[in-house]
Amino acid sequence: MSEIDPVTLAVLKGRLEQIADEMDATLFRSAFNPIIAEARDASHGLYHAKTGETLVQGKAGLPIFVGAMAFAVRAVIEKSAKQGDLADGDVYIFNDPYEGGTHLSDFKLVRPFFRNGQVFCWLASVGHWHDVGGNVPGNYNPVATESFQEGMLIPPVKLFARGELRSDIIDIVTANSRLPNSAYGDLNGQISALDLGARRLASLLDDYGDETVADALSQLRDRAGQLMRASIAELKDGVYSADDFLDNDGIVDKPLRIALDLAVSGETMTLDFSRCSPACAGPLNISRSTTIAACYVALKHVFRDVPANAGVLDPIRFVIPENTLLSARAPKPVGGYTETILRMIDTVFVALAQACPERVNGCAYGTINALSLAGHRKNGQRWVMFSFFGGGHGGHPEGDGLNHGNAPISTATIPPVEILEAAYPVMFTRWALRPDSGGAGRHRGGLGAVYEIELLEEEADVFLFGERGRYAPPGILGGDPGALNRFTVLQRDGTEAHPPMASKWVGAKLAKGERVRLETPGGGGYGPAAQRSSSAIEHDVRSGYVTRAAKGAA
Repeated sequence: MSEIDPVTLAVLKGRLEQIADEMDATLFRSAFNPIIAEARDASHGLYHAKTGETLVQGKAGLPIFVGAMAFAVRAVIEKSAKQGDLADGDVYIFNDPYEGGTHLSDFKLVRPFFRNGQVFCWLASVGHWHDVGGNVPGNYNPVATESFQEGMLIPPVKLFARGELRSDIIDIVTANSRLPNSAYGDLNGQISALDLGARRLASLLDDYGDETVADALSQLRDRAGQLMRASIAELKDGVYSADDFLDNDGIVDKPLRIALDLAVSGETMTLDFSRCSPACAGPLNISRSTTIAACYVALKHVFRDVPANAGVLDPIRFVIPENTLLSARAPKPVGGYTETILRMIDTVFVALAQACPERVNGCAYGTINALSLAGHRKNGQRWVMFSFFGGGHGGHPEGDGLNHGNAPISTATIPPVEILEAAYPVMFTRWALRPDSGGAGRHRGGLGAVYEIELLEEEADVFLFGERGRYAPPGILGGDPGALNRFTVLQRDGTEAHPPMASKWVGAKLAKGERVRLETPGGGGYGPAAQRSSSAIEHDVRSGYVTRAAKGAA
């Protein structure tokens, strides 16, 4: 491998990232489903020809996929090697959460990129489809006890064979969705993204040569590993522990422990999850690949200067025992993976706050509050509104937490109210910040939000998959926790109904004119509240972020 001068390496890094970014943009602009088109719940990247490791990832998609997709590509590499029939023009499709991580809603397309008869690298696309079957429209089924109740599972199969589309695969996939046109549109958007990526990569190789680009990819990976080692070496050696809890698994109303013992030794770090709860009956289990991907996201929040590729994980050792809820195997349900990885990220933040408080923030709101409303229009057409919602981020060394942001697993955006109202028979009667929801601290946690959604059709079923209904987002270094999550159905007769398990609900009914209300958590505070300046407190009160009653109580 020849050393590339810094200027050329920087140019190649930019060109490679641009390929992934354009793939992201292609899907976002062509997807039928708002979760991809508006919320950007998707990702694209380039992956190593032999190992499947992440080489480059787009900046606009979800960081959680950077680790998970490496496992997805590896699964395709292993299957194609076993079958021995890999060819130029092949494209694999699958959503197996145990092979490629995450959950059944995330469909992966993986394509080999051939150069001179050899695989130079792999291109991959992943996107969250609107509905993939299962018991609950939108697929966040909080009472699933096996993956068969969460949706269809497609193992890695060829969607294209030597460039020929296999329409039977499309027929199978769309037949298993309540919204087949949406699935068809999203699939074609992903195909187009891969096509564009292949054209852009071919152009880059023509400009600079295969060997130079391959050397650049190798050197960028090595540099990420070096930077991560240097960052770890700045920490004090020791073991730093953190414990947090999930409300319940939706089946048994008992908390689930997420526990981390983080050990720093020289230039290496060990993340030990041995003390976590066993695999649970409900859908809060996650696969090992998802666990590693979540750790990657948490570490990238803390060590922000390290490039986004597989080199980040070189100095990291993982201890993830079998049969815990962080190493699930089929057919354990995994649909609510987002809630579990958010809690994992929180434990990494709390543990690292003991080692490098100047880098870490308080915990964010810690739940995506996956809400599905589903019913039929007057003409009999099925509709499914699935969306996720925002909350407060944690206070940090330089200031207060972000109000009403999206979950720290992603760079996705919350779907705009105008899009949701245009697409579904609902009206948002409230979309506002939630006063007093951010944890007090020297730097206050960001505020959560209040959403009220009124049904305009005659009736609908309501499904909620949330968390933080019983265990509030922690602050760090003496900061207070954020407010708890709260969900309410506002009924016609003036009464209110709440989930029996605090944050999860299946099959609640909504009649025309009735509303659901989500009051999302704020972020945890940073540092003791006694250290907050009086001017900052008065600004909070004037802005309505903190009420005078809450200020007085403090």
